[in-house]
Amino acid sequence: MKNQYHITEVGQGKVDQQQDMFRLTMPPVTGDMYHNAQITSYITRRDFEFEPPVSLHIRAYATGDIHGTAGFGFWNHPYGRVPRLPKAIWFFYGSQPNNMPLAKNIPGYGWKCATFDAANWRFLALLPSAPVGFLLMRLPSIYNQLWGIGQRALGVDECLLDETLLNIPHDYSIIWEKDHVTFMLDNTVIFKTRRVPKGKLGFIAWIDNQYAIVTPQGQFRHGLLSLNTSQELRLESILFE
Repeated sequence: MKNQYHITEVGQGKVDQQQDMFRLTMPPVTGDMYHNAQITSYITRRDFEFEPPVSLHIRAYATGDIHGTAGFGFWNHPYGRVPRLPKAIWFFYGSQPNNMPLAKNIPGYGWKCATFDAANWRFLALLPSAPVGFLLMRLPSIYNQLWGIGQRALGVDECLLDETLLNIPHDYSIIWEKDHVTFMLDNTVIFKTRRVPKGKLGFIAWIDNQYAIVTPQGQFRHGLLSLNTSQELRLESILFE
């Protein structure tokens, strides 16, 4: 892995680099504009270079009361000239009103390790029945019985982490193998899953002021949040093996 990153600064988002250390920051802003501080290993999807077996090790922490989303890991940058269904393996934080409860019994916001892969045949096979499915999922009994099918189709698996972990530096690791992914915190395994996206992915780390609502009951909304104070994601080291 080359130690070079593509930097994206949108709105008031700012990326400061000192050797292999990065500070992704945003000052107080209003919610009428998108702001993002981001680094990636790619410029276009053709630059995706990561596939199993690969390990990512990051020492990171955040400052400020984060409003929006932040995180780091691997994904397929689905929003380009030709949109694609999303897939990712990452540590992800979403503040309220973010609400994406795609893993059963896991809140739709908070600090998580997660995998998902909507670009698979199971999800595509369910798409024609999605309008009826959204209505059925509004019935708690049906949701409890059937949402596991939708979760498997999306390739979603998640583990909720303590938000206070973000406040001090910790060592985070993602060990991506062909048939499973292992997430580690301070060299201790915290989650394993066999729901593994297929194909090459790119590395990303970011902090922004957006939120999204995507629920099994068919609620879809996206918006931007105001920041009363500055917020920062600091990456003290990034290592690929």
